[in-house]
Amino acid sequence: MTYIDLTGKKALVTGGSQGIGSEICRELAACGADVIINYYSNREKAEVLANEIITKYNVKAVAVGADVSKATEVEKMFSAMDKAFGGIDILVNNAGSESVVHVLDMDEDEWDRVFQINLKGPFLCSKEAGKRMEKTGGGVIINISSIHDAIPRKGLIHYCSAKAGLKMFSKCLSLELADSNIRVVSVAPGAIETEMNRKEIAQFGVDKFEKWIPQGRIGQVSDVAKSVAFLASDLAAYINGADLYIDGAYMNHTVQYDPRPPRKKD
Repeated sequence: MTYIDLTGKKALVTGGSQGIGSEICRELAACGADVIINYYSNREKAEVLANEIITKYNVKAVAVGADVSKATEVEKMFSAMDKAFGGIDILVNNAGSESVVHVLDMDEDEWDRVFQINLKGPFLCSKEAGKRMEKTGGGVIINISSIHDAIPRKGLIHYCSAKAGLKMFSKCLSLELADSNIRVVSVAPGAIETEMNRKEIAQFGVDKFEKWIPQGRIGQVSDVAKSVAFLASDLAAYINGADLYIDGAYMNHTVQYDPRPPRKKD
């Protein structure tokens, strides 16, 4: 039986204390990887997750705080990983932020904040990871983007633009690092239910999402996490510079009108 084996691998997941990030940490650990759980402000939640992973999966897990948009903090985070694990094989740039603001009401600081977290952060972290992977013979960098790297959305011009930049960043990075045996892949989730947006989804209407998404359901964090684990493994050894959309065909369903006649009965 073929299965995902990441035994002995050393992973760092930014924004790993909650939502999609926390499930990615769990899934990588379930496959055998040691995990650095990066958090920005909620140390307690990250440490609880680390203890859960250690107990359940018998791997190493350490919570490390850092603002990924600050070079000095990123450098300290990677130094902490060097001390704890002695290197890195897998980087998942998951940390992200958004806000809903009309473009004419958006101030410069908010534009910069969203870009710094969603685009500058992956650059800073990839640079530190790449230096280490180059010395040890290779690795994998997985950038968590969004279907909004290709699909525009009102009120999110800063977020969509940053994610579009992350998509091209991933492609350029794959070219730059290929000769060092470092793969780079972009993973773009669609509508994914998390503890942070569950209430909002319920208020808006789960039935609306289920109608809009061709697969008939809202995505779960496990849908993203399992795909990330696969891409991080040797099973995906020839996948490089690609974009994987995890959305149940949501982004392909912009035209809601269905002109098809009823199915013919046998």
